[in-house]
Amino acid sequence: MALIATRLTDREIGQRLRISRQVARLTQAEAAEVIQIARTTLVAIEQGRRRIKTRELQELAFCYGTSANAILRQDAVHLDLVPQFRRLPRSGDQATDSAARMLTDLVSAEVELENVLGVDRSRNYPRERPILPGNVAAQAEQDAQDLRVWLGLRAGPVKDIVSLVDLDLGIRVYVRPLEGRISGLFAYADAVGACMLLNGNHPIGRRAYTVAHELGHFLSTRREPGVLRADSSPRSREERYANYFARAFLTPARAVKQLFAELTAGHSHLTRRHVILLAHSFGVSREAMVRRLEELRLARDGTWDWFQDQGGITDRQVEQALGVSPDREQERASHREAVPPRLALLAREAWKKTFYSEGQLARLLRLHRLEVRQLLDGVETEKHEADELVELPR
Repeated sequence: MALIATRLTDREIGQRLRISRQVARLTQAEAAEVIQIARTTLVAIEQGRRRIKTRELQELAFCYGTSANAILRQDAVHLDLVPQFRRLPRSGDQATDSAARMLTDLVSAEVELENVLGVDRSRNYPRERPILPGNVAAQAEQDAQDLRVWLGLRAGPVKDIVSLVDLDLGIRVYVRPLEGRISGLFAYADAVGACMLLNGNHPIGRRAYTVAHELGHFLSTRREPGVLRADSSPRSREERYANYFARAFLTPARAVKQLFAELTAGHSHLTRRHVILLAHSFGVSREAMVRRLEELRLARDGTWDWFQDQGGITDRQVEQALGVSPDREQERASHREAVPPRLALLAREAWKKTFYSEGQLARLLRLHRLEVRQLLDGVETEKHEADELVELPR
């Protein structure tokens, strides 16, 4: 029996199937084998020249990690961010393509949950600030401070920047393990707004810096996609701006100078313990902290390189100074950030209303079943504690 599409044309359905297949990283031959048809037949379906049957649609949707309802729904958003990143110089490699597909998949999953639950993501975007001629460092410093004021932040550290961009600004942000060279991706599409993907394998401080760096791109050139690589040096004004912005946003000059003065009072030299305490206080990496001290003329140029030549600042030294293992701190942060707050609420509500099973949420959000169970922990208690007294007004 052929599926009768009353709202979408065969061409539109075919295009959505093609995007879903590419996100799932399957070839046309592999997808055709799933539903036992020739590859040329699948090509015809994706081009809208052959109407797909109900059974074929259901089996392909399951194979692609989505649902027939998501593919057919008129208001569903079907993205393909890969072409945006392929247009960037030095970014058209397999690792970038894979990360872009991951970002596409996660954005589509969040939008599907929003549509199922009938909610909208509000965007609290500040106005865009194009990079002007002149001193790019001074511009980034001023823009970072202006954004902190606009967000109502005090002069101190940003304790949870992932939640800040997710809840306060309405930027979609995700944390997943990526290939080591890629720190993060940023993209913007009118239908879904701004979105970021962070490398969950990277230390907490580096992830915070990646968010702030991409936030700089969002503020200055938000319609241009970007890839931040751990092994690349900033060449363009845009990248230099984003780097200056990240340091200024995470480590505001006045707060750094004040804490630096308190910690180094009575000391004649900058020590590893000073660096460790400063970096921990502001939630950034040791390198980022020293680079900021150099930038603010609180340390001599080349200080970080000197520390590196003298054996670096090790995790063991961090544990001795703080009494906390960086590995344990990383593990706790990774669990907390794997699914940002708003997406976690959507997933829990969708499961509570039986719209999705654990397995379906695992496929949708690209998580392991154990991670989904951790995400849903406590939902049953919430259901049993439901009472008219705490019912939300509609």
